[in-house]
Amino acid sequence: MGTKKSASLLKRASALIPGGVNSPVRAFKAVGGGPLFISRAKGSKIFDADNNPYIDYIGSWGPMILGHAHPKVLSALKKAIDKGTSFGAPTELELTLAEETIKAFPSMDMVRFVSSGTEAAMSAIRLARAFTKRDDIIKFEGCYHGHADSLLVKAGSGAATFGVPDSPGVPADFAKHTFNAVYNDLDSVRALFEQNPASVACVIVEGAPGNMGVVTPREGFLPGLAELCKQFGGLLIMDEVMSGFRLCYGGAQKVYNVVPDITCLGKIIGGGLPVGAFGGKRQIMEMLSPSGPVYQAGTLSGNPVAMTAGIETLKELRKKGAYEKLLQTTETLCHGIEEIAERRSIPCHVARAGSMLTVFFTERHVENYTDAKTSNLKRFSQYFTRMLKNRIYLPPSQFEALFVSMAHTKKDVSDTLAAVDRSFKGL
Repeated sequence: MGTKKSASLLKRASALIPGGVNSPVRAFKAVGGGPLFISRAKGSKIFDADNNPYIDYIGSWGPMILGHAHPKVLSALKKAIDKGTSFGAPTELELTLAEETIKAFPSMDMVRFVSSGTEAAMSAIRLARAFTKRDDIIKFEGCYHGHADSLLVKAGSGAATFGVPDSPGVPADFAKHTFNAVYNDLDSVRALFEQNPASVACVIVEGAPGNMGVVTPREGFLPGLAELCKQFGGLLIMDEVMSGFRLCYGGAQKVYNVVPDITCLGKIIGGGLPVGAFGGKRQIMEMLSPSGPVYQAGTLSGNPVAMTAGIETLKELRKKGAYEKLLQTTETLCHGIEEIAERRSIPCHVARAGSMLTVFFTERHVENYTDAKTSNLKRFSQYFTRMLKNRIYLPPSQFEALFVSMAHTKKDVSDTLAAVDRSFKGL
């Protein structure tokens, strides 16, 4: 494929950076081979260090919904950079993005910006604990909310278990406050509330999970979580770092008709720059310092360059017909993969939520992490390698989402499906 420069850069990086990468999934450990080093991107394409082009379905893991290097975003960024890159002080740009975010998510009365999705989820949980005066949280096996200590836990073999550390360096005393439930199973959540009626501060759930691969909530599941939280005195935190603006302008909570107490956002609201946010009801948010006693701070929070990219991205998403085109492109791609899989007799389940999708190599309809883990990982690895050779850049893990952008053309989809057909042959 002509990737000598990427191989050389990886060798150099491995001596300087643990594993040669700054985020583990980039290392290609799940699929074999070494990662590509990317030199530039434009529209639906990325180019590696050897200048090989690829149709990109990672999109920086979700933020690049407009495509790479969108001209209006770049133009606004160049103007913003000329004024300075960071002030450590309030700016009008923060207000503009806050207003637009709150308009898009009516469940929010107030919002605070941070620099990552991990920060947003970590801060939202701290706030929920302070508001409820409780310590424990409920999360779902297979849902990822960043790498804060209390969230790096896994479930045991039962339907719902006490948390155990999922990474060295996480004290058991932290993990014991995290309970794991089964996604799409309200009974598993109810059981945890009943076992711990006065200690659960919140339930945190992805709006449409993408970190066990894409999984869609059953009808009534998310509103059911809100009801359970109300019944037992906990708060519902919806982590829409990935799903916010991916399903529609207003996120998964609009699509699935649920009103969370706190929402976490990131990725798209930064237009490709580091950003996160959490927001919710006024009485909850006003507990944050300096209005209230809950401390949270960040040197680059509300960074003017990131705010500018977010504002320009949301402007484009608000345009008439933007989502119709995006969702139609995604639907065409998904249906095409399903048709090829049927013709090639490849057992797979194509899961889709808005402009996110995952091809699970399993005969099961995937509704939770247990279902996702039945996927044939060897087959996925072979598929990934073949697609990469066909110049299609996919997430290097069975348990990740593909992201479609507004820059993907009919030809991109046609070329992708042709590559799928070749890759499925004899798989």
